[in-house]
Amino acid sequence: MKVRLTVKLRMAVLILLCALFVSAGHAQTKLPPETRNAALRYWLAFAALKDPAADKYTQELLQKTLSGNASWDEQKLGPILDANQESLGIFERATKLPDCDWGLEYGRDVAASIAYVPRARVLAKLNTLRGIREMAKGNSQAAVDAWLEGIHFSEQLTNGGSLIFGLVAKETMMPNLQWLTTETNKGHLDQKQKKQVTDVLKALPEDGIDWGATWRMEGAGAEQFLTGPKAAAKYEAMTGQAAVKGCVPPTPEELKKFQEYLAQAQATLHTSEQESKLRLEALELQRQKLCPSEQAVIPSAQKTNEARLQLRTAKDALQQALRGN
Repeated sequence: MKVRLTVKLRMAVLILLCALFVSAGHAQTKLPPETRNAALRYWLAFAALKDPAADKYTQELLQKTLSGNASWDEQKLGPILDANQESLGIFERATKLPDCDWGLEYGRDVAASIAYVPRARVLAKLNTLRGIREMAKGNSQAAVDAWLEGIHFSEQLTNGGSLIFGLVAKETMMPNLQWLTTETNKGHLDQKQKKQVTDVLKALPEDGIDWGATWRMEGAGAEQFLTGPKAAAKYEAMTGQAAVKGCVPPTPEELKKFQEYLAQAQATLHTSEQESKLRLEALELQRQKLCPSEQAVIPSAQKTNEARLQLRTAKDALQQALRGN
């Protein structure tokens, strides 16, 4: 009994001291300022993400719903969003922050980790589904907010990133643009919501994202890969092919031709649809004159341009819908 009383007494004293300490220091304690970097919050959202069921039926239903080929199924899809409420909540708050620095390790060139990209794709799609769900419930404002947050996230995804980030951003932004277009054409957005969407579109680059910037980062990474320490060994390890002498690392003359091609391709990704196609046809001849090893590490400028124009078309369609309704 004495032992029990002593333990209880000690615990009571400890609790009292803790209370007094918190009370005495409460007025002086200040929390540190919260981060302005949205990427840190997105990382938290990725960590809390619970992947949707992998069975074929659910995956097909998710894709059909995203593309508008299936109506919202609350019974089948609602539980997926409910399970990710925490992750989606962090995601939503992150889109309100002013900065986004993903902390990419540029010095590691092709070895730099982009492990978060697949989870970014999944979370972005779940957020688009969140908007679809809200619209199905008649909550048009919540739906518009979700889709605009998705557009903002897709643009932020390209910050400091290479072409892969641009392609994923295009993939995740398109459904939000298309759903906003569909609901605008149906007359489901009021004037305030249409202005909200219009303002967001005006703030975006003309092509939805800055494709030239992603190409510039792609080129810088390729150049560093070809010219960096042990370039030939790294090239052979990555491609499984022997590096061509004079290409990896390139001679000064080869490097100049490589840089000129990259710069012209980048500039083309800021031109009109017709002009870009004509210029890229001419640039293809220039690309074929580069060393084989250099050609192997350059993505297709034509396919990049096609992705750019697809996103631009979706953005233009939404702007046209807003003007006509």
